[in-house]
Amino acid sequence: MKNKFILIVLLISFSISFNFSAQSQRKRLSVLNIDAQGMLMTSKQMGNLVRIEIEKLDTFEVMDRYDVAYLIEKHDLKIDNCYGKICLVETGLILEADKMLSGSVELYGETIIMTLRIVDVATSTIERTHIREFLNLQKEMQSMVRITLNEMLKRPVEPYLIQRLTKKFDYENALNNPNASKVNLSGPRMGATFFTGNIAEFMSAPEQEGGYDVIPVMFQFGYQFEVQYLNQGNFQALFEFIPLVTGLDQGLVIPSLTIFNGMRDNLRGWELAFGPTFNVVKKADGYYYPDGKWNIASDWNELTENPYPILNRTDSRGDYTLSTGFVFAIGKTFKSGKLNIPINIYVIPSKEGVRGGISFGYNAKKN
Repeated sequence: MKNKFILIVLLISFSISFNFSAQSQRKRLSVLNIDAQGMLMTSKQMGNLVRIEIEKLDTFEVMDRYDVAYLIEKHDLKIDNCYGKICLVETGLILEADKMLSGSVELYGETIIMTLRIVDVATSTIERTHIREFLNLQKEMQSMVRITLNEMLKRPVEPYLIQRLTKKFDYENALNNPNASKVNLSGPRMGATFFTGNIAEFMSAPEQEGGYDVIPVMFQFGYQFEVQYLNQGNFQALFEFIPLVTGLDQGLVIPSLTIFNGMRDNLRGWELAFGPTFNVVKKADGYYYPDGKWNIASDWNELTENPYPILNRTDSRGDYTLSTGFVFAIGKTFKSGKLNIPINIYVIPSKEGVRGGISFGYNAKKN
């Protein structure tokens, strides 16, 4: 028992000693100002931001900014324009730093170019340099600094974050389009719808039998109005209002309105949505003879009461009625520069049969 206790004490002592040794071997690094051209942040603020982010990485012994400020004032150093290697080495010797980190962040049109470099004071050489281009999203400057530092020090970086801050025509999200009202895929929609089951039979039946004498595949067109209410992380949540007109290619006018509640994947453009749909169609009360023939209720002219069950169904001889259904849809948005091309597949199940279809549209990314 005594030997086990001694062994545990030795292991703890060794662990503490190892950690202390590892910490003592870390190089002292000092961060001065970072040259900021055309940016909302000053050079001093940019330097403080870089200092905070590299301290999080726990790779160097980062000198406290107040200690650095004290030494600069004590030795009357001029660091306002101290960005070059010669100045950094001379200042590093006075600060007794092993490494100096500096660089620049400059705005060129719609692009921010960030350059960071680490200078080895003892050898007067530039040890590491990394240059990274970003979109002009200055509110995300901290993320840009984090990406550049991690890449310079060979640390892993989240690909999604890089994509959002560097790809000009990426899918809209809270980073590259912080103003949610600007994110909108509203635009024209067109496609085809098909009918199955009893609905297909009703549509293709002759007019004298209450049908429409048409092929149960029809063209439709309309417009999508989109309202976004959430735009965070990998997803957008939105409402879509889609008025459509179906059947003009076969001499029919079937208006409809569909309201979707959907989720869109910002990373790949996939979308899942569902919601109610409202159609205006002709319906009539009627009955089936035993041989399966359909007749409207007003055609019964016998003296006895109609013994057949009275049903209400689609009939071209009936009155216009508001019909409802529920739609399930899945889609994907393809991109070509500023052009968005959404393609969607949907189904509308009902007692009379399943109606489905495919639609596509287009619009340009709004700035």
